[in-house]
Amino acid sequence: MAEADEVYVNARFIKSQEKATVKTWNSEPSAELPGSQQQAAGGSKVTAVRVAVVVLLAAAVIALGYTGYKYHQTKEHLQKLIDENAAMRKNITETRSEVMTVQKPCPQPPVDTCHKCQEGWEQNGPQCYYFSTDKLTWEQAREKCRRDGADLVKIESEDEQLFLMQKLRDKMVEKEDKFWIGLTDSVTEGTWLWPDGTPLNKSLTFWSSQGEPDDWKGVNNENVDGEDCVRMGEKSGSGLKWWFDKSCMAPQKRICEKSAETGRPTCI
Repeated sequence: MAEADEVYVNARFIKSQEKATVKTWNSEPSAELPGSQQQAAGGSKVTAVRVAVVVLLAAAVIALGYTGYKYHQTKEHLQKLIDENAAMRKNITETRSEVMTVQKPCPQPPVDTCHKCQEGWEQNGPQCYYFSTDKLTWEQAREKCRRDGADLVKIESEDEQLFLMQKLRDKMVEKEDKFWIGLTDSVTEGTWLWPDGTPLNKSLTFWSSQGEPDDWKGVNNENVDGEDCVRMGEKSGSGLKWWFDKSCMAPQKRICEKSAETGRPTCI
């Protein structure tokens, strides 16, 4: 009986020890969450990350779309400006070309800038002059000038005399190679007249010497009519004194004169 009681007491002691151990183990806090809770927490974190990524991607797509839209607008505006500039440049070029090709009347004054002489004639101011190479009598020479709408030259200034002298120096071949001018006293001896009938201005004469005009009649008066027409020319020498009276029947070259064309040719 005593042994039985001892066994019974030991058994209870051991059982109580086991319960204490189990209770102690059960009472200790768990360092880890149950599996279901761990899975729930992990899923929440993954979901949040995914949402953030989606939001960022959506924002990036929107930003890129807006940037592309603005770029497209800017490109279209720039192309429009380029096209407008090209059209403007073309219009300016065409307008300039039209202006350059438009014919304008010659500027006035001076009117003489548009006067011109026909081919073979030489111009001095508003007048044209023809220097012949053939030789004719004074009357024949005058008639030939008239056929060309001119007459034998009438010298009315020192400038005109100087112009003719300069031309004749290049055209005279020899000393006696002289040219008829339009001065004659064949109507009345000693009364010198120009082709238009106006008398010679005695303050504006260019006789070669004090002895001119001398109306020389030749040896034994062989030149009965004397020297009633005037020629000019001096291969050498200086000054303006180049006039000589000569028989109107002696063939000479001629100087014809007429006004330059008075029409107003278009100037480009």
